[in-house]
Amino acid sequence: MANLKEIRNRISSVSSTMQITSAMKMVSAAKLKKAQDAITAMRPYADKLTELLQSLSATLDADSGSKFSEQREVKKVLIVAITSNRGLAGAFNSSIIKEVTKLTTQTYANQDVSYVAIGKKANDAFKRTNKVIANKSEVFDDLTFENVAEIAQFLMDKFVAGDYDKIEIVYNKFKNAATQIVTTEQFLPIVPVGGEANANADYIFEPSKEEIVEQLIPKSLKTQLYKGIRDSFASEHGARMTAMHKATDNAKELRDQLKLTYNKARQAAITNEILEIVGGAEALNN
Repeated sequence: MANLKEIRNRISSVSSTMQITSAMKMVSAAKLKKAQDAITAMRPYADKLTELLQSLSATLDADSGSKFSEQREVKKVLIVAITSNRGLAGAFNSSIIKEVTKLTTQTYANQDVSYVAIGKKANDAFKRTNKVIANKSEVFDDLTFENVAEIAQFLMDKFVAGDYDKIEIVYNKFKNAATQIVTTEQFLPIVPVGGEANANADYIFEPSKEEIVEQLIPKSLKTQLYKGIRDSFASEHGARMTAMHKATDNAKELRDQLKLTYNKARQAAITNEILEIVGGAEALNN
């Protein structure tokens, strides 16, 4: 009977877990819709703005180039790792941590690498290296363009001051609820688009193209970072919804198996009791 009690307790525990994961799945599904609409709406604007900026930068002479386009010998690299503040999202966070680690140990093995953590999971993963210069996880508490623009300005100031020669952004790009693509983008310096089409493009500038680029670059960089964080935010809810869906299915399967085991054990116990009663009755008759 103790075995039956243990199985009942496990069934109750698994059922409670299944209710929790099912609820988390529904919450993530509701948040995903809003986050997906936001990134889908802004992605064309951000991509076109970046394309325009790169095309304009390609037309500038070396002497009149922007301070954000300055190409230096890469000695110090800053990697912006964008994760989430919470777990239970499958491989969402671990994939970013693995990619940042790969960049650190392989691509920039001979450079001095530091990190900016956007998301508590990234901060927890890299803080032991003593290379995290800033933790901006609080941005997810109020994810607005203004709050992200402050982080972008912080990164731009670090580059202009010469603290870092290159800044990379690593995040999950949203494709659909079940698919997130680990993406690495160069944030600074800006790389002009090459090619004959851009070189021969005929633009009419009003005011001067230098002034236009100088005003456009900060806005474009802030938009680029905002898009990356928005992508990651939508990917997080998609990954969590998928993970909780799988967890709910696994819990249901385990509960059904436990119920089958419980019924078999209960049937065996009843059969043994019947046999004991029959055996006792025969002993009395004899």
